[in-house]
Amino acid sequence: MATLAHDAQPQIEIDPLDVSRAELYAEDRWQAPFAQLRADSPVHRVEHSDFGAYWSVSSYKPIVEVESLPELYSSEVGGITLADFLPENDVRMPMFIARDRPVHTGQRRSVSPAFTPSEMTRMSDDIRGRTADILDSLDWNKEFDWVDTVSIELTTQMLAILFDFPWEDRRKLTFWSDWAGDIELIKDEPSRLKRLEYMYECGTYFQNLWNQKVDKPQTPDLISMMIHSDAMSQMDQFEFIGNLILLIVGGNDTTRNTMSGLAYGLDQFPDERAKLEANPALIPNTVSEIIRWQTPLSHMRRTATQDTELHGQQIKEGDKLALWYISANRDRSVFGDDADKIVVDRANARRHLAFGHGIHRCVGARLAEMQIAILLEEMAKRRMRVNVTGEPTRVAACFVHGYRSMPVEISKY
Repeated sequence: MATLAHDAQPQIEIDPLDVSRAELYAEDRWQAPFAQLRADSPVHRVEHSDFGAYWSVSSYKPIVEVESLPELYSSEVGGITLADFLPENDVRMPMFIARDRPVHTGQRRSVSPAFTPSEMTRMSDDIRGRTADILDSLDWNKEFDWVDTVSIELTTQMLAILFDFPWEDRRKLTFWSDWAGDIELIKDEPSRLKRLEYMYECGTYFQNLWNQKVDKPQTPDLISMMIHSDAMSQMDQFEFIGNLILLIVGGNDTTRNTMSGLAYGLDQFPDERAKLEANPALIPNTVSEIIRWQTPLSHMRRTATQDTELHGQQIKEGDKLALWYISANRDRSVFGDDADKIVVDRANARRHLAFGHGIHRCVGARLAEMQIAILLEEMAKRRMRVNVTGEPTRVAACFVHGYRSMPVEISKY
């Protein structure tokens, strides 16, 4: 006789407005649920997700409000992603983007000299030369992977220069970045442990580089800047690894996925591409517009430090909030009814939130913009058009919004 399985676990119905689901990004169908959230519930409570309960903040104004109140909405208490830190089986690796003031202020100030206007000027010729070399190495009218050949290579070279990292090992930076930025790995214990193993590997490698620079005169690279900084010279190994992960992911995933996004996005909107091709003076604005449209990091997380109210919703102390930059950058109340399109001469493209807002705004924003602008400029010099020949493979995650691969051919216009 059949018996009832009294111990069967109840099935929790999927919340269609749980925008943390990885498949939405892997399949590029996140736009509709965010549009519904912005219209009906811009501060929305999700009770059940793979990352636990959270508030989904999806429109522009409430995200700016949260970012403008860092004491009320902490980056440090729960970290900066929806994935929770679990004290019983995780190792905390603090990084300055996930610290509150005053620690955040001192550590950010330590690395910011690497991204000043004078440093941008100093690096621009090198960036242009390397970009030209890569573009000149491409085969015309022959399919290749834009992500690996152009986006990853350009950004990994830049990271190697910023860290004074051994050139022949530069692809390790890409490898570590991919593992560090994948918050989906917390759902699988073997993968979580493998990620931890690679983070230690990364830390050991960089510790050797650090040791080689101790007691040496300061140089323009980030490791030397940390060594010669009061705020960062005495970091323990975990904080050292954490800040390395921040700088690697920040410098790699964001710029690389925007470089891939420009190839994909301009192919999707050929009228706008033609407008840009006819008028290269639009490149600076196009850079901001592509960053807005792509939004290479979908969200940042904050944690409420006390009970409060946000746009009519009662937020409790300890609640976590996902600030969906990817959604705010499509907010029609800010960017107009064509916010889902790339518009290369959009008047307010620079208002995007892809770099964040307030004290945590991306410290390397100028460098990212310059790299993308130079890529577009060098493509224009060669009258190079990127034609996407097949659907890209996308990152299956709600944090890094990007591409694993993208088949393309290049042609002249």
